[in-house]
Amino acid sequence: MAKIEVNAMSRSLQGTGASRRLRRTGKVPGIVYGGEQPAQNIELDHNSLFHQLKQETFHASILSMDLDGKKDRVLLRDVQMHPWKQQVLHVDFQRVSANKKIHMEVPLHFINADIAPGVKTGGGIVSHVMNEIDITCLPDESARIR
Repeated sequence: MAKIEVNAMSRSLQGTGASRRLRRTGKVPGIVYGGEQPAQNIELDHNSLFHQLKQETFHASILSMDLDGKKDRVLLRDVQMHPWKQQVLHVDFQRVSANKKIHMEVPLHFINADIAPGVKTGGGIVSHVMNEIDITCLPDESARIR
């Protein structure tokens, strides 16, 4: 599976007014927390982030974040959207440590249900009880689950 890249820059200004000015320039305020490092305020490009958020793998994968030239492994933890505009208001990312277990929801995809003999010729119906599963594992083990 190809790694998904997220480009971010650190930001120093905080607060409602600073975030509003940031959004007007086409940026999205966010935060990266977790790991052994303190929480850090970041800004991301709105258009690239908005298109990445449409991909299901972006929500359920370990991402590679380029933050001011330094690479970090992160998980997307929260997205706040505008109530009626197609605008991202804020994003939260959590750093991933190689030796600490992570918890995430992984979507399930079912293939060939429409061409199964029991459905196609026998009149059967495929019923999905679950569409996603919760997993807890080390980050390096999550790639084997997919």
